[in-house]
Amino acid sequence: MKYSVIIPVYNRPDEVDELLQSLTAQTMKDFEVLVVEDGSAIPCKEVTDKYTALLDLHYYTKPNSGPGQTRNYGAERSHGDYLLILDSDCILPPGYLQAIDDELARQPADAFGGPDRAHPSFSPTQKAINYAMTSFFTTGGIRGGKQKLDKFYPRSFNMGIRREVYQALGGFSRMRFGEDIDLSIRIFKGGYRCRLFPSAWVYHKRRTDLKKFFKQVHNSGIARINLYKKYPSSLKLVHLLPALFTLGTAVLLIGALFCPYALLPLILYALLVCIDSSLQNHSFTIGLRSIAAAFIQLTGYGTGFWRAWWNRCVRGKGEMEAFKKNFYK
Repeated sequence: MKYSVIIPVYNRPDEVDELLQSLTAQTMKDFEVLVVEDGSAIPCKEVTDKYTALLDLHYYTKPNSGPGQTRNYGAERSHGDYLLILDSDCILPPGYLQAIDDELARQPADAFGGPDRAHPSFSPTQKAINYAMTSFFTTGGIRGGKQKLDKFYPRSFNMGIRREVYQALGGFSRMRFGEDIDLSIRIFKGGYRCRLFPSAWVYHKRRTDLKKFFKQVHNSGIARINLYKKYPSSLKLVHLLPALFTLGTAVLLIGALFCPYALLPLILYALLVCIDSSLQNHSFTIGLRSIAAAFIQLTGYGTGFWRAWWNRCVRGKGEMEAFKKNFYK
């Protein structure tokens, strides 16, 4: 068997249903699917039962241990030459697996990943969040894009890796957030070949509301410092930009108490985001929501970054001690 699709899931049966449905429509059929329930209070067993006659599907349940260890659990029980790691909030286009197969035939790779897009059925808020995560004006447009400011680091929502490489690296670490970047860093340190597959894209829902989105990006900012503590050379200038944006926003807001014109840079930035998103999404409503999503993406990440920097770099706390309530409940 060539591919093993590994899907960790935590309280998301509806999303798993959509993902499994998209797997039934794949033009390439040489794959198995492993759904691993990570201690969910709302299991998806009834959902997976609907697809046992349509897919080579295996369902497992285990105590909660986080996404990385849950993927490792599935990998240990898989049989494919390549492991395809997907998040449960993804939907695949019919040619997804064929695109991976074509890329591997063109040029072999030990690890790889693809970009993400917004599905037409996504809500305006989901489309705004997708814009905030992929736009040039927020992340520099480097998340899954063709142009990279640095090496391409696969993310766990759409990641593939050769079985032998996964086993040699010991799979995902025990980090509860940022574990996919941790694995990507070890892939490069091990001297393995890692590539972006632009045509192997997925529809990625990310978060359904702005509150959940803030928590996600805030934790990403924390994870960046945790990764820096493990791999000092992994911290790049691009990772500092949201933190600097957050600091600058705070200064401008304080300055506005004395001079209203201090808000002008923030207003101009908001207008730029709104116009660009409205044109890309053909919707002024999405453009307006993208303003909030963009500020949340940057300041959420930035506040997480500064918080982790203070706790880990200044106060010298360990990851477990500093963020037990966030990740290690």
